[in-house]
Amino acid sequence: MRYTQLNDWLRWMETQHPRNIDLGLERIALVAKQLDIALDMPVVTVAGTNGKGSCVALLSAILGAQGYRVGAYTSPHLHQYHERIAIGGNYVDDASLCRAFAAVDDARGETSLTYFEFGTLAALLIFKQDAVDVAVLEVGLGGRLDAVNIIDADVAIVSSIAIDHEAWLGNDREVIGREKAGIFRPNRPAIIGDLNPPKSLLDYAVQIGAVPVCREKQFQFSEAELGWQWRGQAISGERLSYENLPYPAVLIDNAATVLQAVQYINLPVSESAIRQGLTSVSVAGRCQHIQYRGIEVVLDVAHNPASVYALRDHLSAVPAVGVTDCVFAVMADKAVAEIISIVKPCFGHWSLPPLLGNERAAQPDAVQALLLAQGISNTSLAVSFPESLNKAMSRLSAGDRLVVFGSFFTVAAAMTEIAD
Repeated sequence: MRYTQLNDWLRWMETQHPRNIDLGLERIALVAKQLDIALDMPVVTVAGTNGKGSCVALLSAILGAQGYRVGAYTSPHLHQYHERIAIGGNYVDDASLCRAFAAVDDARGETSLTYFEFGTLAALLIFKQDAVDVAVLEVGLGGRLDAVNIIDADVAIVSSIAIDHEAWLGNDREVIGREKAGIFRPNRPAIIGDLNPPKSLLDYAVQIGAVPVCREKQFQFSEAELGWQWRGQAISGERLSYENLPYPAVLIDNAATVLQAVQYINLPVSESAIRQGLTSVSVAGRCQHIQYRGIEVVLDVAHNPASVYALRDHLSAVPAVGVTDCVFAVMADKAVAEIISIVKPCFGHWSLPPLLGNERAAQPDAVQALLLAQGISNTSLAVSFPESLNKAMSRLSAGDRLVVFGSFFTVAAAMTEIAD
């Protein structure tokens, strides 16, 4: 074994490929063949611009409530690498990760792998060796050329299609939809949660002989004050409905999509397990409310226009008693000006911290200039994230609220500071 400590593996993996993102399946498929990775349990893959993590979390909660041991693979992590690979709701330990990384390293020979490809192969290997009952895999970027797509899933979910990662996926929904559709397989269900899916997504499903299962056609939902209602179909085609469901800690759009996917996994799942999963699910960093120093803090990884609209709607639905300020840091390749325009009425003051050591991060003074261009002058800079967060907190009192958003890195930095 090259290393015995997890952090040593992670640092080494970051240096093993010339590009952090290198879409394509040839290299990872070659190593997967050497590892003899073939999952013999039901597999669900989840792609989409937003909502992937929520879908994985809710699927895991529902299937876990039924008693199945779920292997869940997600990315990126917020606080520690272990968050990416869980079995039965528990993160795998350091020793298991080190053994899996060593096996991948031995099998790859001279083949170069990215950090994400190493992690994907390790997760698949762990799920195979542990013989989980069902594997739920979040697609990292796109779909067609993402490392997770080496697996032929029994059920494929596309939660939503919006503009993001234009440098890799294209800058319109039709092009992006075709990339996401790459996870579909012939004669297998393609669960589509987007209310207005791109034509390219549907066309590809039909072209390869997948079975499109679409929101508002095969399944739908409605909301009421005391609960929500879901209507969909069983794998047999029989119509199903659930009444007065508890509201989960994820968007109802994603919950409705998950409930339809559950019907196609070909594992018995009771209505009581569905209700228990809806009640118990939680997703760190997605409209997550915590109390910190007596102030309500909302953590949200929203980093593209679609997810920022969802954050705005959430803040409107549960308004603060007092003022609402924000801590905002974002990657430079995002639609920063558009993000600002969506939520600029929400915040009284914008704290703009640096994300030190992150080369992709937008510079705080550049973000400040974009805010000023939209008439927002109530901003402040700081030399570090802790300083920015502390100054933001010092402006607030009981009944006020602070929203930390803009990136996984932003929320992770806040979580680290709060934990410390």
